[in-house]
Amino acid sequence: MADINKALTIAVKTGKVSFGANNALKSAKAGKVRLIVVASNCPEEIQKDIKYHCKFSKVPLFLYNGASLELGRACGKLFLISALSIRDPGDSDILKLVAERNV
Repeated sequence: MADINKALTIAVKTGKVSFGANNALKSAKAGKVRLIVVASNCPEEIQKDIKYHCKFSKVPLFLYNGASLELGRACGKLFLISALSIRDPGDSDILKLVAERNV
């Protein structure tokens, strides 16, 4: 989990990341992102919608093993983050780490 947290921090600092479940859902529908990360306590209905559209758009989805508070901290933010979309990972190796864990 420490590797994922470090990679998320780097992605937020050096890449293009948008926060929020609504943004993640829109991104999943459009299929124009490289990865969507969802906190474990994201409301189930929202998670289902995001999962469905990710599968349909072939966008990788990572279920973060922590609540929205921990996801916010991992991103270096002082607020809750239930979901985030990564358009550009920047200098982060988050895409590689997620691919290894999802295999």
